[in-house]
Amino acid sequence: MTRLQVIRYSIWGAAAVILLVFALVFWSRNNAEPVPDAAVVTIGGPFTLTADDGSTVTEAALRGKATLMFFGFTHCPDVCPTALAEVGTWLEALGPEAERLNVYLVTVDPERDTVEAMAQYLTAFDPRVTGLTGTREQIDTMLAEFRVWSEKVPLEGGDYTMNHSAAFLLFDDAGVFADVIDYHDGRDAAVADIRAVLNG
Repeated sequence: MTRLQVIRYSIWGAAAVILLVFALVFWSRNNAEPVPDAAVVTIGGPFTLTADDGSTVTEAALRGKATLMFFGFTHCPDVCPTALAEVGTWLEALGPEAERLNVYLVTVDPERDTVEAMAQYLTAFDPRVTGLTGTREQIDTMLAEFRVWSEKVPLEGGDYTMNHSAAFLLFDDAGVFADVIDYHDGRDAAVADIRAVLNG
């Protein structure tokens, strides 16, 4: 598989997740009938992961502060570093308000993304971004609970890359999913969305 194909599939996967979320929001706003419980799609759930400083992070960290969460991996060629660089500009624009926001990079590639690898990788980005990793089972459980798509893609020479959803998930200070932010939308739009959640 060529690098162009990998990037194309990553974009398609991210677009599919974003379209699903917005379709559900649109449906719920435009139907008088309540949504049956079985049809409700929740984003989020219990998890236990390890931060890049070795501490344990659970879903409790999503309560008390709003949270931005991005799923990626340290060997990502361009989407992840671009998104993480962009979120740094959002934090700068938020000023003191950024202290009320958690920002997490959750790996989709725990086999390579050890605690040490995550810590080293994130030195290139805003220090307020925290890396989260865990076992393959822990990561897969979280991916399912947070409705994040990811797949391993073999490359020539025995290496591999990861296709994955490429948007930020935004949660309010109660840990409830609030919005999807596409880093392509630009700083002003992203900061406005984050401020709306920070201010209730």
